[in-house]
Parts: sequence; C-alpha cells; structure tokens
Amino acid sequence: MESVGSIILYLIVALSMIVFSVAAVTTRKILRAATYLLFTLFAAAAVYFMLDYEFLGAVQIAVYAGGIVVLFVFAILLTSKPGDNTEKLTSKSRFLGFVAAIATLLIAGYALVSRCAQLFQPKPEMVTPDMETVGQTLMGTGAGEYLLPFEAVSVLLLACIIGGVVVARKR
Repeated sequence: MESVGSIILYLIVALSMIVFSVAAVTTRKILRAATYLLFTLFAAAAVYFMLDYEFLGAVQIAVYAGGIVVLFVFAILLTSKPGDNTEKLTSKSRFLGFVAAIATLLIAGYALVSRCAQLFQPKPEMVTPDMETVGQTLMGTGAGEYLLPFEAVSVLLLACIIGGVVVARKR
C-alpha cells in the first residue's frame, strides 16, 4: 500500500506538470515558454524517480531537460528577439479546436478510468537489468538495439543547429 506522503508528492508533481505545460503553450514570450518546458521535463523526471526508474530519470534530465532545452534556447536566441512578444494568434476555427480538446479530454479520461482497476491488482516482480545490458541495448547494432536511431537523432539535431546559424546569419 502506498503511503499518504508519496501520493501527495505525486499529486504535487502531476499538478506542476499540468500548470507548466499549459503555461508553456499559452505564454507569448518564447524564452518563458522554453523555461516552462524545462520545468515540465524536470517534473517528468521526478515521476521517473518516484517509480524507482533512476536511470530513466537521469536520462530525462541529461538529454531532455539538459540538451534539448539548451538547443531550443540557442535556436531562439539565434533566430529571434527573445524579449519580443509573439503576435496573438487569430483563428476562425476556435470552436472546432475547443470541440477537439473536449473530445481528447473525454477519450483520455475514459482510458484512465477504464484502467484504474489494474492499479489495485498485484503487480508482477520486475527484473531490473544491469547497466551493461542497458548500455549494450542502447549502443548495440544488432536486432532490437538502438545505435542507428540514436545516430539519426544526433544528425537531426546537428541539422537544426546548422539551420539556426544559417537563418541567424542571413539577418
């Protein structure tokens, strides 16, 4: 049975994820949006740590909260004036967007409620792999190993950096 403290901590982290993710997409200042995204990613890492996935939490902080947000901030600083407000979006289909948001909320709520019964069933014992197995799986070249996608993402990020520099130099 979970302790009351861990449930309260989970609710605080979940609420902070909701608040910062909504703030990231609603603010008109682009650097604030990147900062709110950083806080959201830190909260996701906190969820991983609470689930005893220390390695995944550390990867979340190092790769996403560290690398990706820094890349976003550099791209923002190279391509725009960070103090300026973005123009306010106007759309003729706000009603359609609102309906889509409500439908998504209802579907996600149904999925959550329909799976709540599984929370109270006994969980099977998980086998935690050692670091050598994790490293071999991430950096191996065999079937079911992830070196090629890892390298593809690194080339994509390099292309984004080069594109940001090219756009900034044209100004």
